[in-house]
Amino acid sequence: MRKNHESEEDYLEKILMLIEKNGFVRSIDIAHFMNFSKPSVSIAMKKLEEKGYIIFNRETGQITLTEDGSKIAKDTYSRHKLLTNFFENIGVDKTIAEEDACKIEHDLSEETFKALENYINKK
Repeated sequence: MRKNHESEEDYLEKILMLIEKNGFVRSIDIAHFMNFSKPSVSIAMKKLEEKGYIIFNRETGQITLTEDGSKIAKDTYSRHKLLTNFFENIGVDKTIAEEDACKIEHDLSEETFKALENYINKK
């Protein structure tokens, strides 16, 4: 059973995406990417750091994922990509597929996700 909050998973996923895209990430990058205020992102980063999911370098402003944070981010991003691709393959518009994947990637049970993943991989 997944025990992280949806917002934590979203932030960690976005951090991973930005690191993959740019090679690094800062709070301001996350704020722009998610269209959130910098203070909101700062509060979220503090909470993620307290939980041991990220490391915040106060000198450079760069954020890195810890092993635990990386695992959650990769799991969430993997779910997102699989669901988005599935929705697009059945004819859903790319933008809507992305939005719907975001909505359900956090709530789908592990059992249902694995069954869907197995079904897709058999095709």
